[in-house]
Amino acid sequence: MKRILVPTDFSEHAEDALKVAAQIAQKNNSEIVVLHMLELPSQMNDAITGGVSIPETILFMKKANEMLDAITERPYLEGINVTEIVKIDKTVHGISSVSKENEIDLIVMGSHGTSGIQELLIGSNTEKVVRHSEVPVLVIKKDINDFNAAHIVFASDFSDETKKPFKKLIEFTEFFNSKLHLVMICTPNSFKPTHVAEKIIDEFVAEFHLSNYSTHIYNDTNIEKGIINFSNSVNADIIGMCTHGRTGFAHFFNGSISEGLVNHAVRPVITFKI
Repeated sequence: MKRILVPTDFSEHAEDALKVAAQIAQKNNSEIVVLHMLELPSQMNDAITGGVSIPETILFMKKANEMLDAITERPYLEGINVTEIVKIDKTVHGISSVSKENEIDLIVMGSHGTSGIQELLIGSNTEKVVRHSEVPVLVIKKDINDFNAAHIVFASDFSDETKKPFKKLIEFTEFFNSKLHLVMICTPNSFKPTHVAEKIIDEFVAEFHLSNYSTHIYNDTNIEKGIINFSNSVNADIIGMCTHGRTGFAHFFNGSISEGLVNHAVRPVITFKI
């Protein structure tokens, strides 16, 4: 975990994420890349092409750099190698390109979540990054002065497609010396007899060298509620999930449990794209 990317819109939630990234960086001597995306209106982008709005663009860039300079002077970043980037692009595309260009290992983002019609039609930028990012995304929902990852819940159906992202989660748990709580949520719509669920989990675990872990089967009315309620029952520090990265109508009709947790869970959520 050598490079951690923290996108910021200079909000309180973004600073909460930066504080957590700083704590992780200090433990691993990691570099932090702080990124601010300038999403200029389309008409301004057209004007930039023609050279008309270059002064305005320079003004926006200068102000953003000044604000980033102020952020990197925060006491909690002392001793950490911090790189500042201001980029003109759409948020999700820009974060993805910066991640690739800088070989980012982890993205840490703040989120206040969305609900109701806003969630249905728009969703949050954090949710969109979770959906598309090839890099693990850790979502922080509140100020955490003493970030802890002693107990991580991994909720899954334990199918073959989750094995590759699960390896990344194992690296994360080893870094924090975490106990891993593996849980399968059973609902009326996805019911499995206990002996069937236990066999699926046991066969999944057998392919990995795990030591500090436990397995669970938890019943609830739906998967998202089950994950949240189970995480509360074990007082989890982080909820880990895989995401399929659905887009378009597939995402609209099927939704994503991971993205729902990003919007609704109070605890930090880390996602790994399948």
